Amino acid sequence: MASSRDDFIIAIRSAFLKKSTQQKFSLLTLVFISIFIILLSSLDFKAVRYLKAGLSELVYRSSFIVSIPENFARNSVINIIEYTTFFNKYQKNKEELDNLKSDFVSNEIIQYENQELKVLIDDYISSSNKILAKIIVDHDSPFLKSIIINKGSKDDIKIGTNIYDQSYLVGRVIEVNYKTSRVLLLSDLNSNVPVTIAPQNIQAIVNGTGKNYGQIKYIKAGLSEELVDESIVYTSGTGAIFKSGVPIGKLRSDKIGSTNRYNVEFYSDFTQLKYVFAETITQLEIPKVEPETEIIDDKSGELSDAKLKILEDELKIVEETNSKFIEENENLKNKINDLNNKISVLDNEIFSQKQKINQFNMDTQELEFLKLNLEHGHKCRKSFFNSNGFNVGTEEYRSCVLNGGRTGG
Repeated sequence: MASSRDDFIIAIRSAFLKKSTQQKFSLLTLVFISIFIILLSSLDFKAVRYLKAGLSELVYRSSFIVSIPENFARNSVINIIEYTTFFNKYQKNKEELDNLKSDFVSNEIIQYENQELKVLIDDYISSSNKILAKIIVDHDSPFLKSIIINKGSKDDIKIGTNIYDQSYLVGRVIEVNYKTSRVLLLSDLNSNVPVTIAPQNIQAIVNGTGKNYGQIKYIKAGLSEELVDESIVYTSGTGAIFKSGVPIGKLRSDKIGSTNRYNVEFYSDFTQLKYVFAETITQLEIPKVEPETEIIDDKSGELSDAKLKILEDELKIVEETNSKFIEENENLKNKINDLNNKISVLDNEIFSQKQKINQFNMDTQELEFLKLNLEHGHKCRKSFFNSNGFNVGTEEYRSCVLNGGRTGG
């Protein structure tokens, strides 16, 4: 019994001694393999180069794959924040540009009026005043386009009073009661407005169509070929129905067959009107001062002096009027130049933001390429085992990766 126990202990000790010898041999083997690889790395053999490239590729892929989730999350958050900021700035600049263009339209119309140099001297001065009115009834049908406002004769509203949406003309009063008035809109079939089309300075009439646009009618033959889209249409004042120089809309061409029909896209949307302005005009007569002349024994010299004084006073009034128009014209030119500069600055900012958005799209495409490169790069990369591949960085390699590893296109 004692001898069998000793044999068991001896067998266990011999097993441990054998295991220790195997561990030492394994360690020595790894050391020799490491020394052998280090010696090989100093030699310039083709197989060694491929081995080094394979190990480098393995390490690069491992580190790249591990860092993909973190880099993707960080870059995505940064790109989303930048894109949102750029888009908000773009929207704000676009709204500001639209407001500037609206102001520019009014200034441009006044400039065209001043260029025509129509200086009229009358025996009265017109004084206008706009009062706010609320729309209480809106008659909208295929044949009738009119509204009822809560201002009437007690507010000095008369038949023919012009009605505005901000600075844009929308219609005129055709019926007046004590507290209410009916307004015929420009879009009504019975509406006819004498207009001037700028910058061609062509006279025409805009007829209502029953829709939210008008149609150019009664234009002189041969002048329709000079019309172009985006031309500004404003009242000409012909017939003394509407005040001169009030913006109405922009010109739009509508080709039907071989002929061109020109429509006017109104600045105001008549279906969305809630409040309007009624312009009341009063005329103040200029008092005529009769010169006090003493007729004594028919002295012709004194009469000549009186006439000469009257002519000098009239000449002085004309010169003062002309100087005021010239000064107003210069001020308008300066304002227009300022608006042009602001528009140019906003256009540059919008262009810069578009470039940044395009750069963001390019970065997104590059990120997509890197993802596909991890999956299909080994199929497209030229190597010892893939002689049909391409060199990394070439257009052929990029096309192959984007193609899903298909080298044949």
